[in-house]
Amino acid sequence: MDEASTDAGVPEIRPAGAADVAAVAVVTDAAYRPYIARIGVVPQPMEADHAAQVAAGQVFVTGEPVTGLVVIEAHADHLFLDSIAVHPDAHGKGVGGRLLAFVDAHARALGLSEVRLYTNAMMWENQKIYPKFGYEVVERRVDGPYDRVHYRKRLL
Repeated sequence: MDEASTDAGVPEIRPAGAADVAAVAVVTDAAYRPYIARIGVVPQPMEADHAAQVAAGQVFVTGEPVTGLVVIEAHADHLFLDSIAVHPDAHGKGVGGRLLAFVDAHARALGLSEVRLYTNAMMWENQKIYPKFGYEVVERRVDGPYDRVHYRKRLL
């Protein structure tokens, strides 16, 4: 097998390196581009400085080539899941679920007991997915052009 994998043959989740920046941009664009027409603005992850996020150690990827990624930020009392992106070609293969489980494990490894995230209120699919993974709605808030639903997950 020519890709890094776990014992079960599932691609590992690893820190992104400089060589992954282009792939991070491609997967993020593919994952978020369909929402532009629906929400009326470019989703923030598409405008992120991927190179800076990778250099800061905030991006973790899976697949070879990269099929999914998370962008996370550690705070004093929680881990913020800034972005999760799965390439449409990999939908339905468990990539998103594995990435969310990784985020939980990473938070625990950092001694943090909560994960927070938000999604655009017009991204209905996400509002069905996150509760299935233990996230609860905290609030809905408009931030500039973005109408966001904020979530948290308390880790035991």
